Amino acid sequence: MKPLNAQERDEFFSAYPKWQKTPDRDAMIRHLKFADFNQAWGFMTRIALAAEKADHHPEWSNVYNNVDITLTTHDADGLTKRDLSLAVLIEEAAKDVMS
Repeated sequence: MKPLNAQERDEFFSAYPKWQKTPDRDAMIRHLKFADFNQAWGFMTRIALAAEKADHHPEWSNVYNNVDITLTTHDADGLTKRDLSLAVLIEEAAKDVMS
């Protein structure tokens, strides 16, 4: 798996502006806020199952109704198409449950 080129990065961040580049490494981060803990935890459970199936796991944290997700491909030492695919899946899953 090779890192994304500049055009792939620009296209993704233009289409998904809520994802931000991290300043200290080749990764991206997204903050999500849900109505309550149950919605946040349910969302994380759905993403965990999809991530396990794809064998591509996010770095994330949860505090009550807040979920922070960082994506990067450790084997490639940066962002790859695997990260973009998981980010799109995250966006689709979050659409209907975010506050």
